[in-house]
Amino acid sequence: MDNLRGAVLMVMAMLGFAIEDSFIKLMGDALPVGQIIALLGTGGAAVFAVIIMAQRRPLFESSMLARPVLLRGIGEIFGTIFFISAIVFTPLSTASAILQATPLVVTLGAALFLGETVGWRRWAAISVGFMGVLMIIRPGLEGFSPLSLFAVGGVLGLALRDIATRKVSASLSTMQLSFLGFLVLIPAGLALLAVTGQEFAPLNARLVLLMVASITIGVFAYYGIVAAMRVGEVSFVSPFRYSRLIFAIIIGISVFGERPDTFTLLGGAIIVGSGIYTILRERKQRRKAAAKPSQA
Repeated sequence: MDNLRGAVLMVMAMLGFAIEDSFIKLMGDALPVGQIIALLGTGGAAVFAVIIMAQRRPLFESSMLARPVLLRGIGEIFGTIFFISAIVFTPLSTASAILQATPLVVTLGAALFLGETVGWRRWAAISVGFMGVLMIIRPGLEGFSPLSLFAVGGVLGLALRDIATRKVSASLSTMQLSFLGFLVLIPAGLALLAVTGQEFAPLNARLVLLMVASITIGVFAYYGIVAAMRVGEVSFVSPFRYSRLIFAIIIGISVFGERPDTFTLLGGAIIVGSGIYTILRERKQRRKAAAKPSQA
C-alpha cells in the first residue's frame, strides 16, 4: 500500500513539473530566459528560506562552502540555464524526452567519478539510452536542430548536480540545499541577461500569474518527490519519474500544437526503457549485496 501511495505521489509530482514547464514556455514568448531564471530563483529561494527559518535552522552554514556543495551549485546553474532554454526554444516534448536521460548520465558519472560498481548490463543500458538521445537529436541528418543541444546541456548540468549531491555532508538538510539551489539562480539569471545584452521586460498581470503559479507548483511538486521517496521503496517509486514525459507530450500536443515525430517518440521510449532497466538492475544488485552479510 505504501508503494502505491508513493507511486501516486511521484506521478502527481511529475504532472506538476510538466505543468510548470508549460508555464515557463508560455512566459518565454514575452520574457528573456535570464529574467525567467532570476525570478524563479528569487521566488523559490524565498519559499525555502521561510521553511528553513520555521524549522529554526540557519540559512547559511560554513559547510556550504565545501567542494561538493559548490559543484552542486555549478551543476544547478548550467542545468537550469540550458534546460529552460530548451523549454523556451524547442518543442516541450523534445526537451522532456532528452531530459529523461539524466538518470543514465548520473549512473555513468557515479561509475566514473565516485567509484560505484556498474556491471556490463547497466553499461549496455546506458549505451542504448544514449542511442535514444541521438535518435531524437539526429546530428548530421535533415531533422537536426542545433537548439536541441540545449536539452543535452541541461542533462549534463543536472546530472552534475545530482552526482555532487551524493557527496554533500548529511549535516545540510534537503531544505537548505534546495534554498541554495534556487539562490544561485538569481545571479546566474542576471549574468545571463548581461551577457546576452537583454534587459528586464515589463511584467503584466498574466506574466505575474504564470510566474507565481510556476513557483507554487514547482515547490509542491518538489514536496511530492520527497514524500514519494519517504513513503515507498525508492526502487519501486523511481520509475514513475518517467511519467513526466507522457504529461509533457500531452501538454505539448494540446496546448502548443506540437506533433512529435516517430523518431522523437521512439527515442523517448528507448531512453525510458533503458532508465527503468537500470533502476531495476540496481535494485537487484543492492538486494544481493544486502543478502550476503546475512548468509555469512
